[in-house]
Amino acid sequence: MERVYNFNAGPSALPLPVLERAQKELLNFQNTGMSVMELSHRSKEYDAVHNAAKERLKRLLNVPDGYDILFLQGGASLQFSMVPMNFLTEGKIGCYVLTGSWSEKALKEAQKIGLTTVVASSKEANYTYIPSLDDVKWPKDASYVHITSNNTIFGTQWNEFPDVPVDLVADMSSDILSRPFDVSKFALIYAGAQKNLGPSGVTVVIIRNDLLERIPDGLPTMLDYRTHQKSNSLYNTPPTFAIYMLSLVLEWVEEQGGVAAIEARNQQKAAVLYEAIDESGGFYKPHAEKGSRSLMNVTFTLPSEELTKAFLAEAKERNFVGLGGHRSVGGCRASIYNAVPLEACEALTAFMNDFRRRFA
Repeated sequence: MERVYNFNAGPSALPLPVLERAQKELLNFQNTGMSVMELSHRSKEYDAVHNAAKERLKRLLNVPDGYDILFLQGGASLQFSMVPMNFLTEGKIGCYVLTGSWSEKALKEAQKIGLTTVVASSKEANYTYIPSLDDVKWPKDASYVHITSNNTIFGTQWNEFPDVPVDLVADMSSDILSRPFDVSKFALIYAGAQKNLGPSGVTVVIIRNDLLERIPDGLPTMLDYRTHQKSNSLYNTPPTFAIYMLSLVLEWVEEQGGVAAIEARNQQKAAVLYEAIDESGGFYKPHAEKGSRSLMNVTFTLPSEELTKAFLAEAKERNFVGLGGHRSVGGCRASIYNAVPLEACEALTAFMNDFRRRFA
């Protein structure tokens, strides 16, 4: 069967070598006579998978001492609630930067738990840019500031992470592992796996350990970060197959040359597509301003709804999948996460140029 060009926003493309490896090991993992899905999460075989995933992620992201990595469930959406439940204690204020739909959802959940404030936003411009935090007047009782590092719907991304006087929390679901960054800038990072890390089902949390001392007693056991830190994320049955796949993806990233090599390829992929947009004479109009463009999600519109429908229909016929834009932006979106090869972006660019020549 011919594989398609997969530009889905998530769950998204996985590296073909990872899928082939998982297929090979599916029925008999390391001569256990079982699939990894059938292993006990208390077995030494699964324990090795679990800890290898943690160590690889620490190595690839250069996670410093004083941080721990947790494997949780519930996606980034559960973290919208867990973060304020653990750290938005009485009298403290959660600061939020609004850059898209997911940051709005994170704020909405925090508002149910404690005091919040919006310190910066680009909502007035339909989230076409990343706002500056240079002139923010920080509340004296601020507990943390929350950002969303990449905005899948609007195609914007923090090109540089801000220096802030309060603990920085980031939802990195859609661009973690896509570029090197300084983990020590952050108090807590969380990411649903289904973009760059692996399949859906596991959520990675990177937490600075001193934060654990601030967590109030009385939280539901499963919503307390301390529960998972103390038990090495094995308090209950973890999503074992998703963590196994995560480990394989991390191994693949190492084989590619690490995160810096992945970033270079991501920049090359994005440049190919943005060049097709910028040189189209306005036929393809980008949603994001140049200084805020995402390397993960390339969003653009065509001159009319009719042309958009024709573009998407013909793209589907040519095996391009997942190019429809979100309803709040319209148009098209090419999600080019780590596993999407350069060849797919070059093929899409060729199609875009051909379509423009025929319909402009």
